[in-house]
Amino acid sequence: MLLEVKDVRKSHSAPDGGAPVDILKGVDLALGAGETVSILGPSGSGKSTLLSLLGALDSPDAGSIRVEGIEVSELKGKALSDYRNRTVGFIFQMHHLLPQCSVLENVLTPALAGGSKVVRSAEPRARDLLDSLGLAHRLKHRPSELSGGERQRVAVARAMVLNPRLLLADEPTGALDRGSASNLSEVLLEMNRRYQVAMVVVTHASELAARMQRSFELRDGKLVQIS
Repeated sequence: MLLEVKDVRKSHSAPDGGAPVDILKGVDLALGAGETVSILGPSGSGKSTLLSLLGALDSPDAGSIRVEGIEVSELKGKALSDYRNRTVGFIFQMHHLLPQCSVLENVLTPALAGGSKVVRSAEPRARDLLDSLGLAHRLKHRPSELSGGERQRVAVARAMVLNPRLLLADEPTGALDRGSASNLSEVLLEMNRRYQVAMVVVTHASELAARMQRSFELRDGKLVQIS
């Protein structure tokens, strides 16, 4: 099993200084290599909180998150950095591309932490990804010269450039028009088919959710499978 989440709990401090607010109240999830799942739920239900925990951007208050048998909350230092940079790829609603950098440079940013040798070794994959996403003619363009859909495809290539085993996507089509959202859905499915990357996709888009192998809803702090 690639990902095993067991009884994960997380609370947030109340804005008025009152008692902590329970967000996740015992989440369980198992995901095999190459599997895809979607997570739906209203705003504030804890979907983004769960993705942050899976990506080791935050730690659970209780419970276990294991990826490839390793307890994520116990990772420290270089092991934690490597997990965030190599094991997991992130896609957000906003592309977060660096405006001063070209498309190719943006895709290669995850490789920078490894130094020039890693950047050089990653460049052929970056070019291949951009070609497969229909962006081979855009390598030297800046983000401001791209459409919204193109910028989000660059963000997908950036998330995939170091060959992660798990892709975490937080509302990846939320800022796109209907046509661009449909195109990005196809892109995500192609990444899954081509590279066998497992995906956890948080979305409000029922069309995208339905294309994942399993769908869950976050209800009252717990995941409930709906399809």
